[in-house]
Amino acid sequence: MREPILLTPGPLTTSLRTKTAMLTDWGSWDARFNVLTASVCADLLAIAHAEAEHVCVPLQGSGTFAVEAAIGNLVPRDGKLLVLVNGAYGKRMARLTEVIGRQVAVYETADDVPAQPAEVAARLAADPAITHVGVIHCETSTGILNPLAEIAQVVAAAGRKLIIDAMSAFGALDVDARTLPFDALIASSNKCLEGVPGMGFVIVRRSALLQSAGNSHSLSMDLHDQYQYMQKTGQWRFTPPTHVVAAFREAIDQYLEEGGQPARLARYSANCQALIAGMQALGLKLFLQPELQAPIIVTFHAPAHPAYEFKRFYEAVRARGFVLYPGKLTEVETFRVGCIGAIDAAEIKQAVAAVADALNELGWAR
Repeated sequence: MREPILLTPGPLTTSLRTKTAMLTDWGSWDARFNVLTASVCADLLAIAHAEAEHVCVPLQGSGTFAVEAAIGNLVPRDGKLLVLVNGAYGKRMARLTEVIGRQVAVYETADDVPAQPAEVAARLAADPAITHVGVIHCETSTGILNPLAEIAQVVAAAGRKLIIDAMSAFGALDVDARTLPFDALIASSNKCLEGVPGMGFVIVRRSALLQSAGNSHSLSMDLHDQYQYMQKTGQWRFTPPTHVVAAFREAIDQYLEEGGQPARLARYSANCQALIAGMQALGLKLFLQPELQAPIIVTFHAPAHPAYEFKRFYEAVRARGFVLYPGKLTEVETFRVGCIGAIDAAEIKQAVAAVADALNELGWAR
């Protein structure tokens, strides 16, 4: 039987080549593994066109580990972070900033409303204590796309520094450090680059990283120390996720073979269009307005049936070979379907057919 296809925003369905890359054991101090790490970091910088002023620092763990590391290193202990919140991951950024002892302010909009650059400018003007701004490029809890370029320009014009959580966007949505001012961009191995979970990374302005020496709240999350150690030795400070890095190297190779960011975006966009068309034909409604929807993950209102229960729906679709994601909203009942991973529109159409079959079986079809 075919493995279930993960219609989730990471972990996601990976290719056979990526899976196979994990069958080799690597010594963490071996020169070949050091070359592997360096090549991954170099390609990540190139994807962001960030070779001139930024460096790439990898970190063990999930993407949230890397977000915490970036904030804990770059926001001074007497600094203040303004977090733009319109979903669960913005709230998480604000919460972790508070937990590590940094001052935090929150500008929150509804789950279906993007952050407004003019309001960001007004808040920066009103509070000179704010040193940094944190934004989620694509908010995974709904799939909403925030206006990153406009926000970046506002932040730069105000003389503040930008930290971007690009977890669910990097590699598919274009980010160009030559024209987009940011101090840090954070992502992970298991999203649009189609690797496996276990490694986050921060593309960070070199000058900002060097100035952050001694600022980290954590030994294991000290990006400056990690960077300096890698520069001296080529090695990770602590045991690296060797199999994850090897799989990531293979996934990036496939990304480049496919045609890089434009080709990855084109495939995901086709997936998204096929998904929305198919689900709307079943009578399911989008949560977001189409112009706010990123082609990463799509939130749908639950079927309008009094007996609807996500767990039963999930199990019925899972039995047909597809794994969905629960909604992350508290106000309305929703579920989410990912468009990313080593899949194309053919698998998306199969998934829509599986959803239709499940709705009929459960008696929830319109």
